[in-house]
Amino acid sequence: MVSSLEDRKIIELFFERSEQAIVELSNKYNNICSKVAFNILNNKQDTEECLNDAYLGLWNTIPPQTPNPLLSYVCRIVRNLAIKKYHKNTALKRNSIYDVALDELENCFPSSELLEDEFDVIETARIIDEFLETLDWENRVMFVRRYWYSDSIDDLAKYFKTSNHNISVRLSRTREKLKKHLIQKGVSL
Repeated sequence: MVSSLEDRKIIELFFERSEQAIVELSNKYNNICSKVAFNILNNKQDTEECLNDAYLGLWNTIPPQTPNPLLSYVCRIVRNLAIKKYHKNTALKRNSIYDVALDELENCFPSSELLEDEFDVIETARIIDEFLETLDWENRVMFVRRYWYSDSIDDLAKYFKTSNHNISVRLSRTREKLKKHLIQKGVSL
């Protein structure tokens, strides 16, 4: 059952401390949140646990937060919890989809040792956002789905109705452009 409630109504339910807020949020966004978590964790039970933790986190942060847009806020919480669980679960193991996506970006970003403080992280994020705005819609969506939502190359090829090779080449070119953009903006890689 898909919720037809608008995000602002769901947020109002959170502010009223109505448990219906979690029900409506889950009805509306469970599929995308599950996909985000599963793409990182590659485990159904861990995904369900992550979603439950995310819903609890939302319950504890709304109020005082009034997220806009709600979907981005929810996905960020799910993604962060999934990454934390992923690192906990795989200290010595590797998860193919998520690790491959991270490996692809490895040369595009400064190492954590080079990012000295929170300002560097915020500034690098701003520069990345600036770069993403230069991309056409299709390449931007492809990049975000691959590196934020951790979609597989196969999933992207199906979504864009093209070959895996085409997706790989386009992502490679976009990563190269990102790397050049970061260097041009003075980010040390």
